[in-house]
Amino acid sequence: MGSDWAGPEVTHRVVSGVLTRGDRVLMCHRRADRAWYPDVWDFPGGHLEDGETPHAALMRELREELGIESDGDGTFVARWIADDLSEDITFLHVRDWQGELVNQAPDEHDDLDWFTLGEALSLELPDPRYEALLRDLLAPASRQADVED
Repeated sequence: MGSDWAGPEVTHRVVSGVLTRGDRVLMCHRRADRAWYPDVWDFPGGHLEDGETPHAALMRELREELGIESDGDGTFVARWIADDLSEDITFLHVRDWQGELVNQAPDEHDDLDWFTLGEALSLELPDPRYEALLRDLLAPASRQADVED
């Protein structure tokens, strides 16, 4: 594993992909029967396998969950490590991919859709910190769309 991603030993190492198109973000609704974060809207992604970087894990997860391929590794957005070391979540922003988005993981997600900032903030999200993350990524696109109108 590269030194850029080395860190404390944690129970769950996870990567989340924040996919955007213009002023919209893709969110996946986690099934109500999921053990982790049930019945909330979240970004696609999943656990890192042994020796896998967050970038490699995200590309694998996007292929497995959504049937898409991304040439880019995604741009680093944030990394949250729980105080009790139970979770280490890396968020990567993905703007470019090939293929048609399809829910290939119906055992994990029962819906997926594109949302504007306002719509996304009205959803049941897994963590209150998502608000700032979404604002940072979508507010500039929203302001640019206003200027172009």
